[in-house]
Amino acid sequence: MSLLKLPLLILSLAAALVASACGFTPVHAPGGSGQALYGQIEIQTPEQPDTRGDANAYFLVRDLEDRLGRSTGGDYRLDLTLTSRQEGQAITADNETTRYSILAAVGFSLTRLSDGTVVASGTETNFTGYSATGSTVETLAGERDAYERLMLILADQISARLLATADPAAADTE
Repeated sequence: MSLLKLPLLILSLAAALVASACGFTPVHAPGGSGQALYGQIEIQTPEQPDTRGDANAYFLVRDLEDRLGRSTGGDYRLDLTLTSRQEGQAITADNETTRYSILAAVGFSLTRLSDGTVVASGTETNFTGYSATGSTVETLAGERDAYERLMLILADQISARLLATADPAAADTE
């Protein structure tokens, strides 16, 4: 073994020892929060105070179910509140908007049904955009796609937060 590789080997071993000593466990490992929550969360259709139709709610719930599993009688309930708005971003000299940004926020609360305890809660926000320079059909298709992408991004953020912060093992010990 080359002497140049020795510090790298020592650093790798030290990092492995530190990671194992901190109590780190992979989310999707046996006994991890991913396995304990998968298929155990009833996802409620989001409340939409400034709704643009049921499509956003459908896409958000569909994407969350893809990540967390579909449940009809789980141990947890996920309540959602969805708000979104559209803003013009690129305006020409003729006062025509050629690019839009869509901003959305989802408030969520994961409740254990057995005792009503909120296990995790928070808000996730993000944005996406689309161009309005093509035909009417292209613009409408771009808008729909942007909303669908945004719901996918938000579902990823929510599921990552739930898997990282919710501790279903704490429910078993109480």
